[in-house]
Amino acid sequence: MSDAVIVTEGLTKYYGRSRGIIDVGFEVNRGEVFGFLGPNGAGKTTTIRLLLDLIRPTSGRITLFGLDSRAASVDIRRRIGYLPGELSLYEKMRGADLLRFFANLRGGVRWPRVEELAGRLDCDLALSIRSLSKGNKQKIGLIQALMHDPDLLILDEPTAGLDPLVQQEFYRIIEACREEGRTAFISSHNLPEVERLCDRVGIIREGRLVDVEKVSTIKQRAMHHLEIRFEKAPPPGSLDGVPGLRGLRYEDDTVHCTVQGSMDALIKAIARYEVNNILSYETPLEDVFLAYYGESGNGHAE
Repeated sequence: MSDAVIVTEGLTKYYGRSRGIIDVGFEVNRGEVFGFLGPNGAGKTTTIRLLLDLIRPTSGRITLFGLDSRAASVDIRRRIGYLPGELSLYEKMRGADLLRFFANLRGGVRWPRVEELAGRLDCDLALSIRSLSKGNKQKIGLIQALMHDPDLLILDEPTAGLDPLVQQEFYRIIEACREEGRTAFISSHNLPEVERLCDRVGIIREGRLVDVEKVSTIKQRAMHHLEIRFEKAPPPGSLDGVPGLRGLRYEDDTVHCTVQGSMDALIKAIARYEVNNILSYETPLEDVFLAYYGESGNGHAE
């Protein structure tokens, strides 16, 4: 029996003459957290809507749990928790009432599980939806996706608007789902989030899936933006020729640079001098695409 929970083959979607996605094929295995990365307009949300049978492909095939996504869409949705990227809720309801409504649509859920999730995500269910900030509305969306303990989570930008402490708790919830053998498909712009959560990452660009890699491989290709402060700046030219080093710039006793891949050669080169501090800045997602393709690009349909 195959361990694949999601399988797409030749998945293509056109909106009239406009490109959605073209010939996208990948597998997501049981118990895996799979990240889906791409610039705005690359086709991430189109792919998710096709997986959920919210829209129909121009061509290609999708199976979830070994079932055809169209013929068995109702049975499949019973086993899925979904958070859309653009969350829309009933503003006049309280959080608790809205979640009970969703629970009844599903045929009932264990309410203690809802309360547990609300506590972990610091979500006050007694408040009206209208009064909530974007981040607190996002918590309601996450609870409705998680509360029935689905076999598959499909989450589009799940931590948008969440404060850092709640993000960390969400990461722990996803890690627990993986330990229980459940599967998650997560679309994100947040590279540190993908590195923290995901086992493998699919990269989509201009509607085409251009790579599926382990997170460790993505890290090797990523660029590190560094600020190295010396007691006394090394002589000009002393760091020239260090493998992977780019954009070298001296500023008094500080060196600014970018390193692609391993920093081993740079560390060995600067070890000859007295280093006071090294600051590393978060790698923008655009730089990951630059490392892969030589240029960043945007597609035309999200």
